Amino acid sequence: MTYTIAEPCVDVLDKACIEECPVDCIYEGGRMLYIHPDECVDCGACEPVCPVEAIFYEDDVPDQWVEYTKANADFFDDLGSPGGASKQGKVDYDPPFVKALPPMAEGD
Repeated sequence: MTYTIAEPCVDVLDKACIEECPVDCIYEGGRMLYIHPDECVDCGACEPVCPVEAIFYEDDVPDQWVEYTKANADFFDDLGSPGGASKQGKVDYDPPFVKALPPMAEGD
């Protein structure tokens, strides 16, 4: 099991979660952040600091956002396991599901 970042993060990319992650497993994509399912140690430090409440334990992802669990894993299909988001930097990629979403953070 791991944590998943869901729709509230799309086009927000607050990054407070990145600051709290002790294992550097939260990666920045083009439109949202993604938690590496193999690098996450399930500590939960990221969840309470997310200002838009986008982070959920995998079993607790709301039904309307369940597809984000797969999107978080799919983000790493080509990337693999770099062993740390900070050395990887921003990746200008999102899985097709996320890429196809309409703009989310307009007017903020």
